[in-house]
Amino acid sequence: MRERTFVDRRQGGWERLEALLDRATRKGLRSLNGEELQELALLYRSATSDLAAAQSRAYSPELRAYLNRLTARAYAYVHVGTAPGGWSNIARFFGSTFPNEVRRSGGIIAGTSALFVISALVAYWLVSIRPANAYAVLPGGDIPVITKSLHDSNFGFDRDFAPTMSSMIITNNIEVAMLAFAGGILTLGYLTLWAILNNGLMVGGLAALFTQKGFGLDFWATISPHGYIELTAIQISGAAGLQLALAILAPGRLRRIDALKIAARRAGVLLIGVAGMLCVAGTIEGFISPQRTSEWFRIGFGACTGIALIAYFSLAGRPPHVVTLSEGAKRRSRSAAESSISP
Repeated sequence: MRERTFVDRRQGGWERLEALLDRATRKGLRSLNGEELQELALLYRSATSDLAAAQSRAYSPELRAYLNRLTARAYAYVHVGTAPGGWSNIARFFGSTFPNEVRRSGGIIAGTSALFVISALVAYWLVSIRPANAYAVLPGGDIPVITKSLHDSNFGFDRDFAPTMSSMIITNNIEVAMLAFAGGILTLGYLTLWAILNNGLMVGGLAALFTQKGFGLDFWATISPHGYIELTAIQISGAAGLQLALAILAPGRLRRIDALKIAARRAGVLLIGVAGMLCVAGTIEGFISPQRTSEWFRIGFGACTGIALIAYFSLAGRPPHVVTLSEGAKRRSRSAAESSISP
């Protein structure tokens, strides 16, 4: 009886939200006018409150599953949707949408990062205690004969070819990120995990080889300027791929197709953001890393990029803005929402 009353009182709002979402799906968010966008945001917030109420009162699994699907579907439009204007769209994406999604996906990103760090440490230890282990840890073609530091031009760090080198690095890094991402859907995450594991083994193994030859500080100084951004981007890309795999393997209460659609939207946000990060990292690697600056300057520059990265993902987009309302509209909408949500 209590659930029936709840449904009767709230069903009109759910149906209206579905109607707006259906139109946005068919024609895009641009088909909704300003008042309808405000209504969409308010109905989404109201539906999330209804979902919380249904869960706390242990209403039927069917009702909770319906509200879960409805709010998940609305989330993609409210938090990830589009805004008019090219440059403002880009600014909004990198200023709010991307960092918000990274924070929301923090658990899975932490998992991919842990896999990378552990594999790098294991590779470093194995090669340090016995250099011949490099043949087991690293692919044979990637084991260099080390006679000079990594920063030496023999390893490709030539300032005269910085533009060409930057373009090649960006292309290669995006390919690596796409491999980690595509592995999530094509191999249910196996290829993604392999790419991250292999990346960690490569970094750890090479670091040990250069350290044994007395070039350890130069090795870290060379990869420091771009490494924080580049490696973080690859972990985020791997996390995006694993989101797709989890949507297939463990969709939860959602239908598998619905879970995959939601995961695809979220993963798409991460992948677009990763492409931007890799462009920045490739530019630094092509133009700044080759410069004949001191090792400590390069390490310091890299530390600054790392701090900036932490600040960006911690602070950008807080608090999240979904739709901008005038003060009068805010007061009217808040009053209407409060009166309709009360049980």
